[in-house]
Amino acid sequence: QVQFVESGGGLVQPGGSLRLSCAASISLSTFYAMGWYRQAPGKQRESVASITSGGSAGYAEPVKGRFTISRDYVKNTVYLQMNGLKPEDTAVYYCNRRPPGEDYWGQGTQVTVSS
Repeated sequence: QVQFVESGGGLVQPGGSLRLSCAASISLSTFYAMGWYRQAPGKQRESVASITSGGSAGYAEPVKGRFTISRDYVKNTVYLQMNGLKPEDTAVYYCNRRPPGEDYWGQGTQVTVSS
């Protein structure tokens, strides 16, 4: 059974940083690509960042230059380093394979950017 467990969210002031973690229940090598997604209140879930098995990373335009995705195959964990956070980054953040598996969504981790 595939499970992704996100952690690392919290309340941070604008301009601050957070590092999100996503622990996978199976080997990350099972998936060609992994991604981070987010859903803000009243909005649809959107893709934030992705990384392939070869290490190629891609980012949504609003987070380019501020977020960095990485993964650790030994720990079977995907990370999202978020710097220069803005209030519009406030959302629940999820990880999933890319494209996402509908049965694989976890609980997510809440990120709130506010002064």
